[in-house]
Amino acid sequence: MSFEDVIDQPVIPADGFVLRPLTSADAGLISLYAADERVARATTSIPHPLPPGSTDAFILRALAADRTEDVWAIDASPDGKSEVLGLIGLERMDREQSEIGYWVAPALWNNGLASRAVSAIVEANPQACRTLFGSVFQDNPASARVLTNAGFTYIGDAEQFSVARQSTVPTWTYLKKLD
Repeated sequence: MSFEDVIDQPVIPADGFVLRPLTSADAGLISLYAADERVARATTSIPHPLPPGSTDAFILRALAADRTEDVWAIDASPDGKSEVLGLIGLERMDREQSEIGYWVAPALWNNGLASRAVSAIVEANPQACRTLFGSVFQDNPASARVLTNAGFTYIGDAEQFSVARQSTVPTWTYLKKLD
């Protein structure tokens, strides 16, 4: 399967990498990183420990024609580096709105990779959104900086359930108007 075979999901060029649709070949690296407790605890949906088969099921959902979320691999292979450095996604909401989510491999934290990926998605606006939302756990200020670096504005506090933590966790919510 080539990157372009995925319905309605473009390859997005970025600074030092491309954002491209997932393929089944990504399962190994996604599993490696997602199995890291630090990654799982920073997300709402990745369980820890990572159950067998969950990455393959995630990729199948990400490639389904009826999906509600587009997911891109942060792929640095065009620059001779790893094919998967992390993931970034846009979950469709109503009224031309989407929610952004992202994670990168822990070895790449604090080097600007997530900020560049979020900025590339915002600039490309592949879902033709008028508004993007993002939320981060309050104990993860680095992810909050990623959103503010991309021009998101803080709009309030909330809570979300974390599968890895098996609890509800306080969040900060952000908004970016694109119209």
